Amino acid sequence: MSIADERFIQNCKDILENGFSDVCYDVRPAWADTGEKAHTIKKFCIVNRYDLTKEFPVITLRKTFFKSAVDELLWIWQKKSNNTHDLKSKIWDAWADENGSIGKAYGYQLGIKHKYKEGEFDQVDRVLYDLKHNPLSRRIMTNIYNHADLHEMNLYPCAYSMTFNVTGNRLNGILNQRSQDMLVANNWNVCQYAVLLHMFAKVSGLVAGELVHVIADAHIYDRHIPIVEELIKREPLPAPTFEIDDIDDFYKFTVDNVRLKDYNYHEFNIKIPVAE
Repeated sequence: MSIADERFIQNCKDILENGFSDVCYDVRPAWADTGEKAHTIKKFCIVNRYDLTKEFPVITLRKTFFKSAVDELLWIWQKKSNNTHDLKSKIWDAWADENGSIGKAYGYQLGIKHKYKEGEFDQVDRVLYDLKHNPLSRRIMTNIYNHADLHEMNLYPCAYSMTFNVTGNRLNGILNQRSQDMLVANNWNVCQYAVLLHMFAKVSGLVAGELVHVIADAHIYDRHIPIVEELIKREPLPAPTFEIDDIDDFYKFTVDNVRLKDYNYHEFNIKIPVAE
């Protein structure tokens, strides 16, 4: 059984059996197709741990579109872009203006330079610098939830903070996420930040260790419940093998430099309704 499948099934069962329903409350999200309020069942503070030395945490209950997930990751962390014209998929189109901009969000925040005693760095370059020069530092982190710019963001960041920690030759990371749609985004984000740890470890002469995923509000939308119930009844398949090319510069990575070998998954032909 894939560890990602195991975590997903456990989380969803916990939410469905023990979660809090907001059906009696006036909520912000609405269904894109009808405009009706999109209610959820949620659990507060779910924490999942993934040991990347053992396997890559991709679910097999249905396909996670790995290359698209990596493309979005590089759009944010490598290109530091906030424009959907730099992204191959259409997943951000709903939040983009007529020019393709999502405002001062995500990649925009990572690309802002800040002054340090060693010079000026943006957040990504500062992490890469510290991993090579100050690997035992307990200050290696990023944060894109910039309150001063929230009014100019078309969507507030969901996955907003990464804390990196080197233990021996292992690079570990904690991903903090304020909110997560479990069906649509859970494994997408897990795969992305597992890849990021692998990439950062590779260019820093380290080994990807443990990814800890902290979700403040883990929820399942009401119209997603039957889909989730069907998914978690499936028998998980073995996890694939993760492959990464020997690249020494984070900015040289492309989506083709990381691969999942023997990724088998259950077919999934259900159209998932989207809440905005």
